[in-house]
Amino acid sequence: MKHPPALARLIAALNALPGVGPKTAQRLAFRLLQEQRAAARELSGALDKALEAVGRCGRCRMLAEGPLCTLCALPARDDSQLCVVESPADVIAVENSGSFRGRYFVLMGHLSPLDGIGPEQLGLPDLLHQLEAGAVREVILATNSTVEGEATAHFIGDLVRARGIRISRIAHGVPFGGELEYVDGGTLAHALQGRKDLD
Repeated sequence: MKHPPALARLIAALNALPGVGPKTAQRLAFRLLQEQRAAARELSGALDKALEAVGRCGRCRMLAEGPLCTLCALPARDDSQLCVVESPADVIAVENSGSFRGRYFVLMGHLSPLDGIGPEQLGLPDLLHQLEAGAVREVILATNSTVEGEATAHFIGDLVRARGIRISRIAHGVPFGGELEYVDGGTLAHALQGRKDLD
C-alpha cells in the first residue's frame, strides 16, 4: 500500500534519524498522527524553535543559544586543559563524570574523507587558533575508540605535537569500538585520570 505524500514524507524524515529504521519510523508516524497530535505539534514547534535559536559556541563549537555556551561562559574553568571530543553528547558524558574542569573543543564529527569531512569541517583551523593563543598547556584527545575516532586523534595529535603542547589520549576504561555517550561516569572519570601522553 502506498502512503499519502505527506505521511510518506513524515515517515522518511523520521527514518533519517539515527537508530530509527523504516518500521519504527512508520510506527512513530502513525502514533503521532493517530493518538498524539498535541505532542506532535509540540515536537514540531520545539524543533522549529531550536533550529532558529541554537547555533554553535564561538569558542568550543558546542551547541549554544548565544555567542558562548554555558560552559565557556564560566570563568572558573581551567584554560590550560582542552578536551577534544566528537559531539555535544560527549561533552555531557565527560561533564557528568565530574572529573574534568578544563575547556572543550567539539569537532562535530570525525575525519571521513569519503564523506567529504576533512579538517575544515571539523573546525581544526579554529582549534589551532586557540592553541596559538598560548593558554592551553595540554590537549586531551577524547574522540571515540572507533577506527575513525582513532584516525582523527592521530591527525590532531600530530598538529598539536608540532606546536610543543602536551598531548594525551583517554585510555583504559573506554572499550575499543565504544562511544563516550554510552560509557558510565565512573568509567569515564577513570579513563580521564589514567590518560597517557601520545608518543
